[in-house]
Amino acid sequence: MDAITVKSMFDLQSEIIRLEKSRQEQEMVLKQRFSSPSAIFSSIRSAFPKAPEGEGGGIGSFISPDVIGLISRFVLPIALNKTLFKKSNFIIKTVVGLLSQKASTYISEDSVTSVWGRVKSLFGKKPSTARKAATVKQPTVRPV
Repeated sequence: MDAITVKSMFDLQSEIIRLEKSRQEQEMVLKQRFSSPSAIFSSIRSAFPKAPEGEGGGIGSFISPDVIGLISRFVLPIALNKTLFKKSNFIIKTVVGLLSQKASTYISEDSVTSVWGRVKSLFGKKPSTARKAATVKQPTVRPV
């Protein structure tokens, strides 16, 4: 920013007013960015951009991990140990934690969206597959 020289009381007041307007504009931008849960999720997601398709690992994938895979590494073991293995001993909970972290490597954003698409298709509108019954002509019986 340019250095503003303040030579009089009027210059100081105008600079204070300019800074107040700038602060209000920044507040409005932040309020819009965090106005709904989906906006908050997209803001958090933008902090972890996906690695370009050509780079299959390395530093690019370490800096920008898959958010759902990262979350599942912590949520899956906790959820299993708090629900299914609630009264298990320490060794069982440790094994469950290790196995679920290993399994969470297979959970990615793409796999979650594909499963979600399948679930939505199950409950979506189904095309009409029922056919009208064909009318069958009854043979006429002649009296003998």
